[in-house]
Amino acid sequence: MAQKNQIKVGFLGFGEVASTLSEGLLARGVEVSTCLEGRSQRSVELAKSTGVGLLDSLTELVELSDFLLSVVVPAEAVSVAKKVGGSFDGVYVDLNNVSPGTVKEVFSHITNGKTVDAAIMGGIKNGLETPIIASGEFAKNFAVLNQYGMNIEVIGTEIGQASGLKMLRSAYTKGVSALLFEAFHAAYQMEVDETLLRYLTQSEGSHFPASANSRLTSSAYHSRRRAQEMEEVVKFLTEYTDPVISRATCEFFQSLPDKTGPMPKKPEKYGEVFRKVDKNRL
Repeated sequence: MAQKNQIKVGFLGFGEVASTLSEGLLARGVEVSTCLEGRSQRSVELAKSTGVGLLDSLTELVELSDFLLSVVVPAEAVSVAKKVGGSFDGVYVDLNNVSPGTVKEVFSHITNGKTVDAAIMGGIKNGLETPIIASGEFAKNFAVLNQYGMNIEVIGTEIGQASGLKMLRSAYTKGVSALLFEAFHAAYQMEVDETLLRYLTQSEGSHFPASANSRLTSSAYHSRRRAQEMEEVVKFLTEYTDPVISRATCEFFQSLPDKTGPMPKKPEKYGEVFRKVDKNRL
């Protein structure tokens, strides 16, 4: 049974981000719920295993929640806001990897105006300690969740500040991942990938082997989502410069699913990825 005045958080979408944050919030007494309507089997199983409240409709989720955290794929950010924005009376937080322009479009559908532009600025594996930046008039309201273990930094009052920084970080991290993939795939075919890894570790630091493996396997497993995110990056950067490298990174991730073929689970080692690519090329 919910405690009186207990904060209620609803998640729109339920993947790795939602499940990880939910576990931490539940452990600290926050009531967490999600709606399973239209979600994938993986999301359903993840929500059930996490122990969040399972609701049958978005209407129920809207009525129950003080905060709605949108954590869907970029292509769904606007459509999910349209579904809930007209009847929600709480604070709507967009945590998706989308451009400031898309965030503003999202918020045009939240009729009460209580919106927060937020962005995850690190690996979600760190749980509630993962840095999250937030901007907008209601960002301080969202930061109340710091009392329950979250790590939210309010960086400004303008919508677009947080998502803009996220776009810039994504341009860098995903660009590096694409370059790493190309270099190591060639090295793998030459049978010198371990030697390349050893020399790069000398310059990049002892963390590099684990980091490189994570980047390479994640790039393949999440390639469709990364492509959507890079489309948002290109749209954003076009306002300021000619995003030649980011556009190429976007094209790389768009082409990667055809090269790897289906990936029902994340590979443990980058060699598994390259073997699939080489097999599909034959």
